[in-house]
Amino acid sequence: MTAIDRTAYPRPGSPLTVEELEARYHLNDADLFFVHGKASSDAGRLTLAVLLKCRQDLGYFPALCAIHIGTITHLAAQLDLASVTPLLDEARQKTMLHRYRTAVRSHLGVLPFSETAEQMISATVLAAAEMMSDPADLINRAIETLGKASIDLPAFSTLDRLVNHLRTQVHTRMYMQVTARVTSDTAMVLDELLAVPEGSTTTPFNRLKQAPGTARPETIRLWTERLEWLASLVDPDPLLDGISHTKLRQFASEARALEVSELRAITQPGRCYTLVLSLLRQVRAQCRDELIEMLLRRVRKTQVAAKEKLKSLQEQHRGIEEKLVGVLGKVLETAKDSESDTDVGKRIRALLAKQGGIETLSEQCETVSAWHNNNDLPLLWPIHAKTRSLLFRLLELMDIHSANQDRSLLEALSVVIEHRSARRNELDGQLNLSFASQRWQNFVTKRRRDGVVMDRRALEVCVFIHLAAALQAGDLFVIGADTFDDYRTQLLPWPDCEARLAHYCEALDLPKSGEQLVTQLRHELAATAAAVDVGFPSNAELTIDADGVPHLKKLEANSAPKGLSAFEMEVQARMRERHLLDILRDGTSWTNFTRHFGPPSGADPKLARADQRYVFTTFGYGCNLGPVQAARHAPAIASANTLRRLNAQHISTPKLEAAMTDLINAYNRFALPKLWGAGRAAIADGTHIPLRENNLLGAQHIRYGAYGGIAYHHVADNYIALFTTFIPCGVWEAVHILDGLMKNRSTIQPDTLHADTQGQSEPVFGLSRLLGIMLMPRMRNWGDATFYRPEKSARYQHIDRLFTREIDWRLIAMHWQDMMQVVLSIQAGFVLPSMLLRKLGSYNRKSRLYQAFRELGRVERTLFLLRYVANPEIRRTIRAETTKIESFNDFLDWITFGSPVIKSGDPVEQEKQVKYASLVANAIMLSNVADLTETLESMDRDNLPVTPELAAALSPYTRRHIRRFGKYELNMDDQPAPLMPKPLPFDVP
Repeated sequence: MTAIDRTAYPRPGSPLTVEELEARYHLNDADLFFVHGKASSDAGRLTLAVLLKCRQDLGYFPALCAIHIGTITHLAAQLDLASVTPLLDEARQKTMLHRYRTAVRSHLGVLPFSETAEQMISATVLAAAEMMSDPADLINRAIETLGKASIDLPAFSTLDRLVNHLRTQVHTRMYMQVTARVTSDTAMVLDELLAVPEGSTTTPFNRLKQAPGTARPETIRLWTERLEWLASLVDPDPLLDGISHTKLRQFASEARALEVSELRAITQPGRCYTLVLSLLRQVRAQCRDELIEMLLRRVRKTQVAAKEKLKSLQEQHRGIEEKLVGVLGKVLETAKDSESDTDVGKRIRALLAKQGGIETLSEQCETVSAWHNNNDLPLLWPIHAKTRSLLFRLLELMDIHSANQDRSLLEALSVVIEHRSARRNELDGQLNLSFASQRWQNFVTKRRRDGVVMDRRALEVCVFIHLAAALQAGDLFVIGADTFDDYRTQLLPWPDCEARLAHYCEALDLPKSGEQLVTQLRHELAATAAAVDVGFPSNAELTIDADGVPHLKKLEANSAPKGLSAFEMEVQARMRERHLLDILRDGTSWTNFTRHFGPPSGADPKLARADQRYVFTTFGYGCNLGPVQAARHAPAIASANTLRRLNAQHISTPKLEAAMTDLINAYNRFALPKLWGAGRAAIADGTHIPLRENNLLGAQHIRYGAYGGIAYHHVADNYIALFTTFIPCGVWEAVHILDGLMKNRSTIQPDTLHADTQGQSEPVFGLSRLLGIMLMPRMRNWGDATFYRPEKSARYQHIDRLFTREIDWRLIAMHWQDMMQVVLSIQAGFVLPSMLLRKLGSYNRKSRLYQAFRELGRVERTLFLLRYVANPEIRRTIRAETTKIESFNDFLDWITFGSPVIKSGDPVEQEKQVKYASLVANAIMLSNVADLTETLESMDRDNLPVTPELAAALSPYTRRHIRRFGKYELNMDDQPAPLMPKPLPFDVP
């Protein structure tokens, strides 16, 4: 049976805050008229009111004895009852209660659950089971369907039995379908994956789970052999045909989480083969992605090494350069002092001979000239040549196609592959090099007496560098890959977009055509620029120098409220000391966030003391102790192997995100966080995380000067962590800035986003506008940014020097449909913003979609900059909000006291590691807010000063009262009081 806690099935009985009762159980005039008209006694009216509001809130009629007394009291007060009258007895007054329920249904226009309703949700669940596996998700889909149809929810047990029956039916059909396609030879290959070969210590199945190392030559060689091995096994695609991509991904995750012994123990026909084939399919796609990523990294490394070599050569030849300048100076002096051209010539020749001779000086001049103008192209080949054979072998395994009509790069690649073993360094014939810049074309082509030839080595380097850029931009794609497959196939088809367009535009107040959007933006930019120009004389903070560069005076720091130091000391003295483990236990007691953890099949965990072990696993991984250290300090709770197994099999990235959401929603019920922020803004920033040099994502970070990756966080303006992800170094952080808001499923839904310089770019500004997000970054060199005029003819009295270019409105109007297809695909959950923004990088300047988003972003960024320079409150808000993320990063450093280094080389585990830490952070913040609310109430009772200004200066990151060390004990029977957020002793502004 599926645990009801893991579903969205509504349950009564929980205590609600005053605000929640008012929002969900308020009796309006129509409700009161209905209640008084249908019931005559006090008990009848109260019972009818309870049934009415419970049906509206829960979607069904719960047992009257299950409803919290606070809810009943709230309804009684609205009915002007002197006391809470007992509700009608369900055993003795069945007829009356039946009449009341019938009257409520008639009043609300809803229907009871019936055989027709069962048929309706059966069709819904059967369709959803083609895409989903978790019974809880399917039950939620059934609940959603009944809610939209205004039909009573049946008992949970009824839904659970029905959903599990239908799910089993769909899975059995899929398993049998695969079994019918598996031949005896294929079965033999799959069985061999689960057996230990002679002379080996592990099965080939475990080899499928391996993660790649760094992009070294030996890793590339190993991974090309891996792809060849995967291709030699079985082609899973024909065997899995007809099963949705989403379902295959779920089956693959289930297979990855299982041990070989557990797979062998599966008795259901076809299930084992289906899981293994799904994993094999996923691993083949991932292997192609990983090899392409290695190709990109090797090409980038070649380019970086060439630039470093160029810099070194320039330093080496600086002395020669200075000597040649000195020789030139002497030549000029000689020319001045000589009376005749003949005399000049003789004296200069003598001078040049004295300085080493004409030939020597000519060689030195050529050497210096070769490395002028940062010409690193001649240095690329020697570096590239060291790994070229490996890269060619890698490309032989890839089926690369063009995403557009331009095939010039692929044709050039064919020529390079054809002549890769040639000894001649020059190639005859013409080749379309339009994919390359003029600088590259000049470097590749050479003019000879008999025509134009190509430098074979220069052509090869040119093609590899542009191949990497095209794969990164999505202009080329790899058949059978995942990340590097054709991204256009993942977009929502335009006819489907059209069906969503009107509602989406109406919800975000967006124009419904490109022309209307241009009209709106043009007017907004013109009006904003005019307003800033008019206000310039009175703007004492802003000046514009002769070069048109704006300058702003530094903002004065806000003064702390009077008595803050004593207030903080008193608060800290009253905070109850807690152990971090107890905080996590209380968090799951209040929110039951561990209900999301469990086997990958979606079944309930058959694990003794499951909640205790899930909490301890969260603690061990969230604090980066690791399973060994955590188990060593608490052997009675779980062994290291148990912790590893729970992390690998029961806790996944989506489950950690769902657990975070539960804690966020509980935190948002309190009034105190609303003093820190309204929840309408979020702050995004990345922080460096050290890694071991054993993985593909790790790299040396230029800004941090250390090896590792980036933990990228989204924190709400009320401090709670909304989203966390792990990204590689070298990726512009702005690519991932919108993902956090798109994947956030909590009750806190920001529409404003703050970041630093790394969190913005012109395409990001453009995409944010169409997603209804206001991007307000803290830009380091904002004064160097380009301001765009609304029209070429637009002129301003005071701020005209700010503007250096104008907007190309034609681009925005022409590609409005393309941009809206991207936006609606993101909104529908088909793709993430980061996937599109990776394709819209600066290396993809030829893309019309990139140009359109960039042009729209230029409008948005100019609007932002104009408001930024004109409004000191905007600047003050940005400064205040962006400091919160710095405090959060410091908070996480304190939480991950086990080690600052992520030891795993597996990208999945790296992602989980940063999410564990944010989950622990949110549990601490929830505990702190509950304790701070109690503390403020007790201080107010003791007549100590408690004001909104003082409370606003507090933070949920306080931690002096929290113990991390000592003896690790976890008593799950020691439960806290139910979470009942109390009002603050003052009105929240």
